[in-house]
Amino acid sequence: MNQLAQQLRHFISDNFLFGAEADFADDDSLIGAGIIDSTGVLELIAHLEEEHHIALDDTDLVPENLDSIGNLVRFIEAKLAAIAVPALCPPG
Repeated sequence: MNQLAQQLRHFISDNFLFGAEADFADDDSLIGAGIIDSTGVLELIAHLEEEHHIALDDTDLVPENLDSIGNLVRFIEAKLAAIAVPALCPPG
């Protein structure tokens, strides 16, 4: 498990499972498994924006991005890569 997945599990465990072991697979649905609800999704979004310094648009708020650890890792890595690319390409 990569470091980002571990950090997300820790956040979910602390904030939604009240410190209990996060015993689910990386591809399990967080909503379907009852781990987070719609209010929890909002808290998760706020955490992602603050912790990873990324901005989420309305178009980002889909299960394909947010409903499992695996989806979250892929989504965050893609957002961070998109931020890094313009920084590596000097203007003009």
